[in-house]
Amino acid sequence: MKYFLLIMLLLVYLTVQNNAIETSTYTTKYDAIDLDEVLGNDRLLTGYVKCLLEEGPCTADGKELKQNLPDAIENDCKKCSERQREGADKVIHYIIDHRPDDWTTLEKKYNPDGTYKVKYLASKHSEENEQDDSKSEKDPTNESKE
Repeated sequence: MKYFLLIMLLLVYLTVQNNAIETSTYTTKYDAIDLDEVLGNDRLLTGYVKCLLEEGPCTADGKELKQNLPDAIENDCKKCSERQREGADKVIHYIIDHRPDDWTTLEKKYNPDGTYKVKYLASKHSEENEQDDSKSEKDPTNESKE
């Protein structure tokens, strides 16, 4: 009976630990980084890209990003804070739209099946259609010239 109770307590402990590990989040230590500054500065952005591609040195936050990026992509950023999710989307969308060569190289390394870009482009197309629809609703004389 003692062994049964001990085994049950051990199972409960392991279950709690496993759930704690699954719900843990990435560090928020670097969440205050000004992403607009990074995206607006080619030198800074190139540094991060080179870090991620292991072609250059990494800052502390770059190392953290490189370490967590594969897991974040694989698990759809489940361990990300809301700010991290928004920031990741902003940066990735910027790179896809403004630095396609960098995106192609990063995608080969971190998302070779291309699922993220497909999801982003579908989302972008949907947003553009919604914007077009709302413009049409505001201005009934606005007719499409196709």
